[in-house]
Amino acid sequence: MWIFGLNSNLVASFLISELGFAIRQPRESRSGRANRRLIGKAREAAATMRPILMKGHERPLTFLRYNREGDLLFSCAKDHTPNVWFADNGERLGTYRGHNGAVWCCDVSRDSMRLITASADQTVKLWNVQNGTQLYSFNFDSPAKSVDFSVGDKLAVITTDPFMGLPSAIQVKQIARDSSDQISDSVLTIKGPVGRINRAVWGPLNKTIISAGEDTVIRVWDTEVGAFISVVYIYLGVTHVMVLYFSLGSLDVYCMCILQTGQLLKESDKETGHQKTITSLSKSADGSHFLTGSSDKSAKLWDMRTLTLIKTYVTERPVNACAISPLLDHVVIGGGQEAVHVTTTDRRAGKFEAKFFHKILQEEIGGVKGHFGPINALAFNPDGRSFSSGGEDGYVRLHHFDSDYFNIRM
Repeated sequence: MWIFGLNSNLVASFLISELGFAIRQPRESRSGRANRRLIGKAREAAATMRPILMKGHERPLTFLRYNREGDLLFSCAKDHTPNVWFADNGERLGTYRGHNGAVWCCDVSRDSMRLITASADQTVKLWNVQNGTQLYSFNFDSPAKSVDFSVGDKLAVITTDPFMGLPSAIQVKQIARDSSDQISDSVLTIKGPVGRINRAVWGPLNKTIISAGEDTVIRVWDTEVGAFISVVYIYLGVTHVMVLYFSLGSLDVYCMCILQTGQLLKESDKETGHQKTITSLSKSADGSHFLTGSSDKSAKLWDMRTLTLIKTYVTERPVNACAISPLLDHVVIGGGQEAVHVTTTDRRAGKFEAKFFHKILQEEIGGVKGHFGPINALAFNPDGRSFSSGGEDGYVRLHHFDSDYFNIRM
């Protein structure tokens, strides 16, 4: 239940105690009759906004991902075993067993047939979503941190951590339609900056890759991957030698050109950008902008093409996860102090709650409490009518919004 614009401490205390909501202090008052009416609605809707608690992991959550239709939710954790759940009622459908380390990230294909997971066991695995069969395993010399399918699911961008003298890296793999044809060779390899790359995603039309991580800088990389159609090309490191053939009347023309790929196109400004590790990155539904969360206690909204800073959302705790609503002008951010720094007897002490902000006005509009540790993962359902959170406590909490959420007016 979401109530705004009320000049009543009773409403706020009721919502906090019964629903776990933290409501911003209102800016203007309403009549006592309106207050009583809205309090009555809050009591009626108390049960509808109660979260579904999903316990399938034995260790802290690391990542959450919905499929395109929004009927499946995939969860990753440090317990080595990704799970898949019904996104409506929280029923667990199955697990994907095969990793020997923490699973940091996952993505699901557009047709919901294949799942890709990145793990600290130095592998990235492809799975059959329906039966949990492992289709292929990409092996690396360092832990894999992030994965993201391209538009069309023919490519996947993977980040690997610095390890045993190896630098961080961004690698692009071709994804075969038939798993029997899958190969492990990288189409493109980009040596990353100093420190871990926590997230890398595809830019518009797969022409760029956006990365962010420990060095606080967001980078946009050029990629020609997928641009060579009906031509002959030879792969040489980060350079493609392309041979073109065309005919001019009776004259046959052969042309050879060299195209550089993996070049750095843009970097975020260090003064206006994040000042500490960037922990998360989430794209908007239309791919025009993205949101980053950071240990500097802020989240920032960026233009996807120009890397222009659009908005900044400031909170009082380190941000571990963030997401953009596909339906309303809202963003949600979550995090909290490290569990070792706060008491374990009161969940309010560590500020373990998901905070909602108006995307345009940058104002905090509400919060959802419940986790007994930092929030590590957040995701909106593609229909915008529910969201899920995953915490250090090992729980996934599934929240279906009640009707009043969609009537919020700023």
